[in-house]
Amino acid sequence: MQLRRSRKDCLIAGVCGGLAAYLGWSPFRVRVMYVLVSVLSVAFPGIIVYLVLWFLMPQGED
Repeated sequence: MQLRRSRKDCLIAGVCGGLAAYLGWSPFRVRVMYVLVSVLSVAFPGIIVYLVLWFLMPQGED
């Protein structure tokens, strides 16, 4: 399976939904973990990582 942004499980760009599908986890779990990591790292790096993944990950074919 290839890492792609999700079209079905997306709130903003489908990055967390795509990561969840790739890892076999629930999208909710990935989003909660992403928010926790972002808050614990003072949010700014989390926003940059999300934007980079948004532009680098290809759109899924869901």
